[in-house]
This record gives sequence, structure tokens and C-alpha cells, in this order.
Amino acid sequence: MFYRAYLSKDVLRGFDQYRYSCQDTSPLSNYFMHPFWNQVVKLCPRWVAPNLLTFVGFLCCVGHYALPAVYDYDFRASTKDSEHPIPSWAWAATSVLLFLAHTLDGIDGKQARRTQTSTPLGELFDHGLDSWSTVFIASTFYSVFGRNEDGFSIPIFRMYLIVWSVFFVFHITHWEKYNTGIMYLPWSYDIAMLTGTLLYLVTSFIGTEAYKVNLPGGYPAGPLLEIIFYFCSYGLALNMTMYNIWHAYRSGTAKQPNALEGMRPMVSFILAFVMCTAWAAWSPNGILYADPRCFLLMCGTLYANMSCRLIISQMTSTRCELLNWLLLPTAACAAAALFAPGISLSAELALVYVLTALVLAAHVHYCACVVAQMCELLKIRCFSIEPRGGGGGDAGDDGKGEHRLIPTSDRFVDDDDDDDDDDDAEIGRPSL
Repeated sequence: MFYRAYLSKDVLRGFDQYRYSCQDTSPLSNYFMHPFWNQVVKLCPRWVAPNLLTFVGFLCCVGHYALPAVYDYDFRASTKDSEHPIPSWAWAATSVLLFLAHTLDGIDGKQARRTQTSTPLGELFDHGLDSWSTVFIASTFYSVFGRNEDGFSIPIFRMYLIVWSVFFVFHITHWEKYNTGIMYLPWSYDIAMLTGTLLYLVTSFIGTEAYKVNLPGGYPAGPLLEIIFYFCSYGLALNMTMYNIWHAYRSGTAKQPNALEGMRPMVSFILAFVMCTAWAAWSPNGILYADPRCFLLMCGTLYANMSCRLIISQMTSTRCELLNWLLLPTAACAAAALFAPGISLSAELALVYVLTALVLAAHVHYCACVVAQMCELLKIRCFSIEPRGGGGGDAGDDGKGEHRLIPTSDRFVDDDDDDDDDDDAEIGRPSL
């Protein structure tokens, strides 16, 4: 009744021709995380579907965000001398949940190769959920330092800009592949996940008050971390992305006919950022300060929907849409908040809540329908592994029930095969 076929015939044909292409040059990933994940995945039963691992990992990520939010919805629990700080056990649980999320995200692709069930849906499902996880991961970091009411953190608006910068770094990774055909995995992902895991674990022992001091030079920790983040995002990640795209066009290997066509995925992103930022900056009632979590959730879900559509375009070598339809209600709500004479705080909050509900419903519907359409195309089930070549519901002697595998040179390290670290290092972490 509510099903809609979002994927066109051209997109479906593109999935038929898809081949995973990825490069991971991170020393942390290649020399520490992959060997660890190669051992962890052996603990996973072979009947567990890779997409199930991906989804449980995403739920762990949501849980690591929700737990501090219960005690710190308005980001005030970690300010200096707070009367209601986040309990130590909650920080420990947050650390465990983030660690599980990172680990499951690392082994899902290995489980797919181990069970020979690698399909385009796996990569789309993984990276699509990763795009939504960005808002949960970034927001939870802010709970450690809280609002800048004590002078040891950063204002909420500056945190809002950091969250959008996280979106930007994730977006240009797939924009880069849209132009070059190769995904260059950013080093920052594993670093951020491990840093968060350790930060929350340490915080469970020493509390957030330990961060309310000035470091050598008289600078608090919050602003210094902000500077480091921007340097890594724009000084390193953006420059490397631009170089790889420039090199692709110069060498004639770019997937797009020209640079103007290659800019299409950035149009909706830029418009969304401008509209949301204008609303946050010039809200007559300070909407970002009134309910920062809801506003950030709205922005993060809006971004995730744009990112999923870009991921589909770069995987299928089809033209990326220029404008996301969710920009229309976003523009309408922002305009109403900014230009409606004498709008009250309650009315502006109602706009945010209605828009958030709409964006959430639209994104969940889009994801569910795309997954269903992909499962029908590939003759598979999303969260279970069917017997190949005749064990599934639609499978028969013609082999239509078999998984449509992604060609890859990567292979899983099994009990009797411990020498393929080079393969993992070459292909990266294809979360299939």
C-alpha cells in the first residue's frame, strides 16, 4: 500500500554492472583494525546475514547517542558544577555501544565474503546507514563538553557548524567517487570512532569536570579540539579529495563528462546548508538554542537522504539528482520562521517538530522501499541468508534465486588462511 519504486530501470541496470572499487591507505585501519576484525568475525555464525550485522551496529550507534540524551537533552549536564551530570555507568555504556557499532561496521563486509553473499545492497545499506550515523556520533561528542556556559566548551552554533562539517567530509567522499569511480576511505573515520570509545570510557572514570581546565597556553580543551577538527577536515580531507578529482579529469579517467556535471551532487547539499544555517543564525527565538537536538536531528536526517541518493548514483553510474524534494518543506519552514511577523517560540518549535517528523518519515520510507526493491532485484532477503540456487522462495533450477555477487579481489581470512592482510589493505573495508 505504501510501497513506491524509487529506483528507475537505468539505476537497476547500473547495479547489474557494479563493481566495488575502494582504496584504504590508513595505517590504523590496515595494521590494527583489519587484523582485529579478521579474528572477531570468526566468532560470528555463518548463518548471520551481513546486513543484520550492519543494522545492529547502526542501532548500537543510535543507542550510544540516545543514552546520554536521556540525561542531557539540552547539552547542559556536562557544564561546570552541573547538579545533574550524566552518570558514570552511562558513559561506560556509551563507550561499549560505540565500540560495538564500530566493530560490527568493520566485520559486516568480511562476513559477506566469508558467506559468499556480497551484493550491491550490502554496500548501499552500510554506507546509507553510515551517512545517518554522522549526526549521532558528532552530537554525542558535544555531550562531553556541553554548552559554553562555563567558558570551557564552544557555543552551540559553532558545534552546529562542526556537525555540518562532518556531513561535508562524508559527502565529499562519495562525491569523489561520483567523479573518479574510486572511493578513497578517509582516515578520520576509524580515528573518530576509537577516540570516542576511549573518551567515553575515560569520562566514566574521571567525569566531565576533569575537562574543565585550561591547557598549557591558557586554552580550554574544547576550542583546541575544534581547531584540530577543522584542520583535518578542510586542511587534509578536502585538499586530498580535490586533488584526486583534479587528477581524474586531467588524466581523462573521470566518470563525468565535465567538472560542471560533476558538481551536481553538491547543489542540494549547499542549498540545505544555507537554508538550515540561515534559520539557525537568524531565528527570532534562537531555535538552535531552544532545542538543539531536534534541530540537529532534522539536519542530519535531511543530509542522510541526500547522501543515500548520491551513493546510489555513484554506484550505478547514473546522473545524480540536482535538487532533493525535501528542500521544499525545509525552505518553507525556514521562511515561515524568519519572515512571519511576531512568530512565537512555541510556533517556531512546532515548525521544527513538524519538519523533523516529515523528514524522518520520508527518509525511512525511502530507505525501506529502496531496500525492498533491491531485494526483489537480487532475489535475496535483507536480514537472512537463503540457500543459494534453489533454497529461497523464488529460487529455482534457473538459478534466479542466487545472490548476485559483487566482483572483488578481497577475501576473508579464515581459520586456515592467515596471510591475506595485503588483500584487505588493497581493497579497504568494502562494507557489503
